[in-house]
Amino acid sequence: MLHHISDALVAFGPWGVFLLAVLDSAGVPLPAAMDFLVVFEAVTAPGRAYLTALMAVLGSVGGNVTLFLMARHGVRRFVKPPQPGKPRKFQNWFRQYGLVTVFIPCLLPIPMPLKVFVISAGLMHTPFVDFLGAVVVARVIRYFSEAYLGIRMGRNAQAYLNHNAWTLIGIALALALVLIAIIRFNEQRRRVAQG
Repeated sequence: MLHHISDALVAFGPWGVFLLAVLDSAGVPLPAAMDFLVVFEAVTAPGRAYLTALMAVLGSVGGNVTLFLMARHGVRRFVKPPQPGKPRKFQNWFRQYGLVTVFIPCLLPIPMPLKVFVISAGLMHTPFVDFLGAVVVARVIRYFSEAYLGIRMGRNAQAYLNHNAWTLIGIALALALVLIAIIRFNEQRRRVAQG
């Protein structure tokens, strides 16, 4: 059934991509469908490739924000707040490095468990502006790069992404390590300045 719905939405071009991006990011599993659609649209209709990328970004941001807000506000009914004095290691870790775990899966065209980290960001009360910034920047880089590849490489763009999947994962891991190093460096500077 999902296949028929996605086929119908693809027929609507960029607006269909927008709706699919909302569904995909809000929790309906459509692994790698968005990447394929952005590249496909860039190959078949280069004149509206960047419009399609923009719609993919807007839809994805909308879906991720919906999931984030549902996790943040809906959890109060199901989860007891932590008691004072109890260790909160995961919460502390997520406050420090959680946005890296949101940014990297948002950036990569390889399916990664983004929804788990979006829900975690909502549960851990990550500042909304920080969360939104990480998702927007990563999705703009991802979808506009795919549109560019589709325009430049034509039908070879999807094969290029598939062939270089491990290279992209390596780049993402290196980027994650750089981001973590920057976070730690800033923390140390803040401690020294307070200190």
